[in-house]
Amino acid sequence: MPNPTVLLLPGWQNSGPAHWQSRWEALHGFTRVQQHDWMQPLRGDWMMQLEEAVLAAPTPVVLVAHSLGCILTAAWAQHSQNTHRVKSAFLVGPGDPEREELQAQLKSWWPVVMDKLLFPAELLGSRNDPYCSFERARQFAAAWGADWVDCGNAGHLNADSGLGDWPEGIARLHTLMARAG
Repeated sequence: MPNPTVLLLPGWQNSGPAHWQSRWEALHGFTRVQQHDWMQPLRGDWMMQLEEAVLAAPTPVVLVAHSLGCILTAAWAQHSQNTHRVKSAFLVGPGDPEREELQAQLKSWWPVVMDKLLFPAELLGSRNDPYCSFERARQFAAAWGADWVDCGNAGHLNADSGLGDWPEGIARLHTLMARAG
């Protein structure tokens, strides 16, 4: 069986060079799904970009999402006829666009889709994430049918969290991929 195509789904404002997603892109050859506008994200536009990336992938897909990319995964999965092409989703540090301080910038992203995903998923959340409360991240995991991983006090699980190449994360991803076949 061919290796899956790993699609990186950064969040709002993209993932900079020190972010684990950018490091994984360089180290492992994963494919970043590019968006038309990283600064003023529109849910429908981002969903179309993901749909096109899934359709263009030469093999079944594994989604590796961070922050708003997690919310994108749920929104896309609710509407796409191509979820069967996804083997699994690795969801890290979801952002919550329904938070009062984010609503104005991310108005096309709420309400957050809370439907069960049709593919295996794992959601990693932090107890002190400034963009999503611990309880809200747990709610996302439960609604989406994702296995929940408590990462302790790790901030937003981004470059500021000091994860570097994040070997623990890549190990978790490989375990998820093996479990999903």
